Amino acid sequence: MVDQRASFELLGNDALEQSAVVANCAMNRERQLSGVNSYTRELGFNPLDVLAAGRAEPMAAAGWLDLCCGTGRALIQAAGELRLAGLTERTALVGVDLVDAFDPVPAPSLNLELICDSVANWAPTRTFNLITCLHGLHYVGDKLAVLTRAAGWLTPTGRLVADLDLSSIRLPDGRPAGQRLTARLRAAGFSYDSRRRRISCTGRRDVRLPYSYVGADDRAGANYTGQPAVHSHYAEDH
Repeated sequence: MVDQRASFELLGNDALEQSAVVANCAMNRERQLSGVNSYTRELGFNPLDVLAAGRAEPMAAAGWLDLCCGTGRALIQAAGELRLAGLTERTALVGVDLVDAFDPVPAPSLNLELICDSVANWAPTRTFNLITCLHGLHYVGDKLAVLTRAAGWLTPTGRLVADLDLSSIRLPDGRPAGQRLTARLRAAGFSYDSRRRRISCTGRRDVRLPYSYVGADDRAGANYTGQPAVHSHYAEDH
């Protein structure tokens, strides 16, 4: 079918989530917790180590939130390891994904929750020691809103780590937001690794960025991963 949209006619969240690009099965990552194709390898640390450190904090349970968790395989494996270690009641694992294609959970797990919902709308009822979003933001419309909201869900020493291709954040005329956006993110407390295209921050923060989301373009083509991705368009606030 020929796309009849004008070159810069942008999609809202509801239309974007129906897009074939967003529904691409490549979004539903099948990474293990550890090993070759794993969160540990991708992040450079084992999420369970962060939870171990978090258990020393004065809160009911140390938490890991994985946004755009795909099949939830890594979280399911983490729940199994925590159960064997007798730490189920001292930890909380939450995964959120737009597609209800989660792996089966081998045994009932009181510390694991897999939620089918849009990360654009969902919000937690607790804070987390670790929040991850590995390659999920490539398919999200309002990427900046997800980042800034997630930064507010951290514990005082919690870590947020996400893959973000800054070239996918565009101004209304299609130009990349560029170095001004990078500088504003860093001023707000985020660190950005341009080589790995990885954004992170430590500690809960209330972030306000001077950008208003205007829509997404699902026809951006492949990004650095080789998979089709979504460009997000913003107007600068003055």
